[in-house]
Amino acid sequence: MAEAAAGPAAAPRHADMKPILVTGATGFLGRHLVEQLQTSLRRESPAPVARLRLLYRGPSPGPADPAIEVVRGDVTSRGDVERAAEGAGEIYHLAGVVSRDPRDAELLYRVHVEGTRNVCEAALRHGAGKVVVVSSSGTIAVSREPVARHEESGYQHDLVGDWPYYLSKIFAEKLALRYFERERLPVVVVNPSLVLGPGDERNSSTGDVALFLKGQILALPRGGLNFVDARDAAAGLIAAMRRGRPGERYLLGAVNWSFRELIAQTARIAGRRPPRLQPSLRTSLWSARLLRRLYRLAGRRFELDDESIKMSALFWYCDTAKARRELGFQTRDPLETLRATVDDLRRRRGKPENE
Repeated sequence: MAEAAAGPAAAPRHADMKPILVTGATGFLGRHLVEQLQTSLRRESPAPVARLRLLYRGPSPGPADPAIEVVRGDVTSRGDVERAAEGAGEIYHLAGVVSRDPRDAELLYRVHVEGTRNVCEAALRHGAGKVVVVSSSGTIAVSREPVARHEESGYQHDLVGDWPYYLSKIFAEKLALRYFERERLPVVVVNPSLVLGPGDERNSSTGDVALFLKGQILALPRGGLNFVDARDAAAGLIAAMRRGRPGERYLLGAVNWSFRELIAQTARIAGRRPPRLQPSLRTSLWSARLLRRLYRLAGRRFELDDESIKMSALFWYCDTAKARRELGFQTRDPLETLRATVDDLRRRRGKPENE
């Protein structure tokens, strides 16, 4: 658990110098992946050659970089993806939407399933050497009991059926792996657990930690989770591109903790007092609904939603032995990740780190 994190230094040289396409590059994990790929490519060729090609839905978020080619477009547009994939030697497909709201089902299916179809079709058409498709550990690593599940555990439709996010990820995984089985497209699926660490500008993954810092986690959930540092997960994606076996799936996670342990450690780092009560799921849902009314009367908003409460009653534990064995995947001390998460959230809120 305390090994040094694996970085992208072991990446081999690319003799063909074909561009590397990344979708979802502006997301939390995508930013770390791009940074590590840039570092690796600079070692191979200090000259500012455009080796990285990023498919952006919006305007480029930063200054122009001669080593990066930006293609404006949307992963749900077949034509846009075709343009972006032309000539690419490797494709990292990270584009996605993070939402626990069942009302976002149509958007989630369109982005995750149709987006994955567009990427795989374009990769086939243009002869990409390999495709890494980023999914979620929640497609398979979830249980009502504190059991760590592995890549062969099977999809958990009965547990995640109410959440379109996970269902759409399941369908996207199946679709990607079908392209390997039927078309021999060299696809590897990677399943990170909850991604924490610095740099989550949209709070898409670190939002629950942010809620605790705001004082809105008032009880201890009964379940547990696995989390992984974004920097380690990004290195794991590069390892999957280099050493992952096509047609295989790899869980990337660092540590399995109960929510009680996670909240206790976060509270210690943040200098906060953790909640003591651990009510039943039914009581937690009832209490949250009452708190929403009370907060609304006070002109405030209680942000913890029912879907998050239901998820926290399950165990999202991963067995990551396969990734560690086949990819050389390594993770840093989880307390380092938690501290970096808390410090980064406070920095973006404009609060001192010792608040």
